[in-house]
Amino acid sequence: MWEKYKKKKEIKKKEYPIKDISFDEVQKAIQLFSRELPKHIPLSVIVNDDLTLDYHLLAPILKGIPKETYYMSKETYDLFEEKDYELAKNLDEVQRAVDKYMDITDELPIISGDPYRKISFHKLQQLNLLKDRPNRDFYITDQEFLVTSEKPR
Repeated sequence: MWEKYKKKKEIKKKEYPIKDISFDEVQKAIQLFSRELPKHIPLSVIVNDDLTLDYHLLAPILKGIPKETYYMSKETYDLFEEKDYELAKNLDEVQRAVDKYMDITDELPIISGDPYRKISFHKLQQLNLLKDRPNRDFYITDQEFLVTSEKPR
């Protein structure tokens, strides 16, 4: 008798071919996907815990699943190729630390007097917000205090 309640319709996911899809194509698909998202749903829904993309959400736009692995920062939504995975991880770690630092101190964790707004890892580590120092410099942009690895010009 209970069997009829246990039965659920199985939703079949459409199968997409695995194919070569460029970085630019993935980036454009993400932009299209984000435009279609309801306002209350963040773009981070397409980012898995390991920072890989949930290709099944992008497959209808891409008409396939990329052979290559791409990563996306959950904090800044920057897209990265596989060779830049460490940068993606570092960017998320530093962005979270910067956000917490600003919540605690109401200040930017930058090196005093630095015209490029270079992040002071020392300040972040003083408050135990950052375990390890990344092997690259990071800067705070003028846009919403986002972190970037690109030195401002």
